[in-house]
Amino acid sequence: MNAPHTPMEEAPDELPMAATRLTLIRHGETDWNHSARIQGHTDIPLNARGRQQAGRMAQALADSAPDVIYSSDLQRAWQTAQALQETTSAPLLPNADLRERCFGVLQGQTIEQICAQDATLAKAFKSRDAAYRPPGGESMQMFRDRVLHAVDQLAARHAGQHIVLVAHGGVLDILYRHAAGLDLQVSRSWVIENTSIHRMLWAAGTLTLLAWGDVAHLDALAETAPQHYV
Repeated sequence: MNAPHTPMEEAPDELPMAATRLTLIRHGETDWNHSARIQGHTDIPLNARGRQQAGRMAQALADSAPDVIYSSDLQRAWQTAQALQETTSAPLLPNADLRERCFGVLQGQTIEQICAQDATLAKAFKSRDAAYRPPGGESMQMFRDRVLHAVDQLAARHAGQHIVLVAHGGVLDILYRHAAGLDLQVSRSWVIENTSIHRMLWAAGTLTLLAWGDVAHLDALAETAPQHYV
């Protein structure tokens, strides 16, 4: 007699996918953060304060037991991720799709410099037109698609596990908007400080916001204003 088929044997693709825990971290401070310069894909390392922030973040998450850490391959994120890898011993892997938005010709400039040099370019940049693409850079739509595709792939790969993503303010902004159902045109009112810690749950392509903006580990450091677009 043949054994009866179980539901799993009949329809394995219909089973619910296990949720993935995401811990999201913005990189530590750089000199360009401090001077409010647009970094984008420009590879700027952490400054002394950024290294301090990374160390405190790593200590705060020392017992978090991630299964793996993925980081943007840009220095400021990678150096931040290395601090966490040292305290957790979790595998650390680079992922270029976790990079900040590429701002092309705007990289290296402050908003004030852009306004002074090219009013038309400044107006287009500040308009939050999701389709606007700075010369040599990405539009917000392109950036959003890249980030969401990368996070979906990583979370699905580690279904049922806990992964850490070390990235950039723009990347975390995209994930917050997606979880909250907010359009790209909505002005940002949520804070994303250097080495801030955020938590989400991913299940079958859906992101759920659990906690946002934990900076308790930075209490002993002097406060600085967060830089949103650098």
